[in-house]
Amino acid sequence: MSNFFLSLFLAASMSFAAPVVLIGFMLGCLNISSYVPGFWDLSNQLSLQILDFLAVFGNGKPIQGILTLGFTVSIVGISLDALNFYRYQSLRD
Repeated sequence: MSNFFLSLFLAASMSFAAPVVLIGFMLGCLNISSYVPGFWDLSNQLSLQILDFLAVFGNGKPIQGILTLGFTVSIVGISLDALNFYRYQSLRD
């Protein structure tokens, strides 16, 4: 039973971290590319679009939006891991 909870914890952690890291990486790359001459307008517009997308899920706050996406994906990851555990256990019998 402890393996099950460890697996759920790892699934929740990785599922939460995946969208947060992905969106953070995209914003970081756009921030770095804004220092290249000629890319300032493009990177600024794309960053604003990403922040507006996150604000939709966070009631106008991008930080709350990225946390909402992270928690939602984490719940999905936990559900899929529990389904996998149940399916593997029923196939083993």
